[in-house]
Amino acid sequence: MESLVDFKKEIVFASSNPDVSHQISRMVKQNRLRKIAPRLYSTNFIDSPEMIVRRNILSILNWRFPQAVISHRSACEMRITQAGNFFITGKYARKISDLPGVTIYMLKGPAADVKDMVYGKMFIASEYRWMLENMQDSRKQGDESKTLPVAVIERKLESVLVAGGEDQLNLYRDTLHETAERLGMMAEFGKINVLISALLNTHSSKVLTGPVAKAAAAGLPYDEKRIELFEKLYDELQNRHFLSRLVPFQTEKEYLHIAFFESYFSNYIEGTEFTVAEAQQIVETGITLPKRTEDSHDILGTFHLVSNRMEMRAYPTSAQELFEILCHRHFILLEGRPDLNPGHFKEKNNRAGNTEFVEVARVRGTLEAGFGYYAALTSPIAKAIYMMFLISEVHPFQDGNGRMARIMMNAELFRAGEAKIIVPTVYREDYLLSLRRLSRQSVPDAYIKSMTTLHHFSSTLYGRDFRNLLEYLTQCNAFEDPNISKLKFEKL
Repeated sequence: MESLVDFKKEIVFASSNPDVSHQISRMVKQNRLRKIAPRLYSTNFIDSPEMIVRRNILSILNWRFPQAVISHRSACEMRITQAGNFFITGKYARKISDLPGVTIYMLKGPAADVKDMVYGKMFIASEYRWMLENMQDSRKQGDESKTLPVAVIERKLESVLVAGGEDQLNLYRDTLHETAERLGMMAEFGKINVLISALLNTHSSKVLTGPVAKAAAAGLPYDEKRIELFEKLYDELQNRHFLSRLVPFQTEKEYLHIAFFESYFSNYIEGTEFTVAEAQQIVETGITLPKRTEDSHDILGTFHLVSNRMEMRAYPTSAQELFEILCHRHFILLEGRPDLNPGHFKEKNNRAGNTEFVEVARVRGTLEAGFGYYAALTSPIAKAIYMMFLISEVHPFQDGNGRMARIMMNAELFRAGEAKIIVPTVYREDYLLSLRRLSRQSVPDAYIKSMTTLHHFSSTLYGRDFRNLLEYLTQCNAFEDPNISKLKFEKL
């Protein structure tokens, strides 16, 4: 006889069809099905009923509560809370606790709205609806509550403001108002309208609870995930001891030798490839090579910055000074590339591969919030390593961000009398991979290790004339392809 039950599915629902019902009974007796809740069966005999229910909660709700609306915090999160709760709205209020591992709270409220999304036999509250629902009073707190913390609602409103400006937030408010009128939630709209007004500075920002929303109201919204990343790097740097590698007295000529290779390798990392002889000719004459004008300007701009010892002693004592130093140095770096908007923060979002850098509207706020960790560090090496990552991760400019990050790092080291950190071509992949691991996986160890290795290597470059330095770099495999060779150097 043909099976009336789909045994490929993990969940089997009871049926009013007597043939199906009899087959389910036989399967249970034959240990091919097990009952895990009233009128609910499973083909899975290994996992716990709680796990099976959690995994299939949306299918179970669709079967059991047609026409109900997934609402309040559940419409936003679309998962069971840590406390084991899930919230829906229907014609009556009811607490359902016969499912293992989850309590369903049906809240009495309006039926599906025109903006709510169809989900099988149910509906999912639209963003505007659940934003309003989450402004309702709740007797319970935390994961027991039907509503999300106000800070979550603030962050959502702040993201609308950052993405589209005041006009977009006002449009969002209008749609919230229209939705509230249809659903009879004008009291909830009144509460959320106060938050919107605070973000738009037409109401006191004291009503805002979260730091992200407060920063946005102050005109300096920041990237919250980046700040968490900066905090993690700060904690690691603060808890480590770094070996000082002080530079012996240098003549101006010796300093310029280091500055040349600092500029040479920093540009090579970014794909601006010249032979050492070609780069020397550009730096010594100030004349760009034919057909490579832009690349030549990149070499010149970087060298002009890092060869200026007065400039490399400047450091920020406030976030505003950080903005000024960054823009001043960026202008020098890209003065020969007016098409790249030198000296000004980016005006459109940028990315590299799968990495989205900080949004335009959040650049200043993220730099300002991240500056606090820089200021709190005491070790010059830790400050340099942190500053390099801060600039690299924010990517505040249209172009030249990698070079700017390394320049800011080496300015910290130079003013402290420490060896600069030079990243040779052969170490390029190790350096970039460690940056990506910190950026994408929040793992700072590899980045810190690569930077301390480079600091050690770079300290061995001092005290040599140009020819001897070039020979030594060649012996270290500094110019080699990272896929073929490895960096090696004398352990002074």
